[in-house]
Amino acid sequence: MKRCSLVALLLAAPLLLSPFASAEDNRLSPAEKEAGWQLLFNGKDTEGWKCNNGKPIATPVEEGCLMPYKSGGYIVMHNQTFGDFIFKCDVRWEDPKCNSGIFFRVEDPKNPVHTGFEIQVMGGDKTGKHQFGAIYDLASTTKNAGKPTGQWNQVEIRCHGPKVEVKVNGEPVCAIDCDEFDQPGQCVDGSKHKYKLNKEPRAVKDFARQGQLGFQDHGHKVWYKNVKLLPLDKTSKE
Repeated sequence: MKRCSLVALLLAAPLLLSPFASAEDNRLSPAEKEAGWQLLFNGKDTEGWKCNNGKPIATPVEEGCLMPYKSGGYIVMHNQTFGDFIFKCDVRWEDPKCNSGIFFRVEDPKNPVHTGFEIQVMGGDKTGKHQFGAIYDLASTTKNAGKPTGQWNQVEIRCHGPKVEVKVNGEPVCAIDCDEFDQPGQCVDGSKHKYKLNKEPRAVKDFARQGQLGFQDHGHKVWYKNVKLLPLDKTSKE
């Protein structure tokens, strides 16, 4: 092997072996730019982000990733609000028992648990309303498309009007029509859900159709990168 080739290989090895961000991460491709995607996280700092309690994020960017653990708030939240969109990000964890959540359409940042939606992020191979890819406490996953602990997973969320659809690693795993959740405190299948406002059960159809999004600190290290969003024209097809 030529010496120059060996040097190039040695320089590239850390990127190939690193479990964190690579040189190609946290960027928009030419096709994404053409389509109108927005890069919400630059991979360098927390510009455009803060804790849901309004405080600056205490945790620094870790090897090109947002890491909500010990951030100083319950959620690290983007400053902008979004309504209809396609959102995607990559996520990984190292503790098989840890979990996190992707929050979106949060109406009140001070009360994100009861004024927004959450996509469950966690390990395991089960399905259910509290498993990876579920719309938390509202709809069960139809499959568990997650990869083993330590590997990166891509989560995609599509919101258009009352419809919310979730993909994990490119596979559809969960979906709801919020307009069908028209009974306070009750899911479509008749089971109860946790969502309340002023201590009174809420109907999911009354949730805001626009709000903020972010990543939950649930007491464990979880890393996020390639955080991107495509706004959807309200006249586009569902």
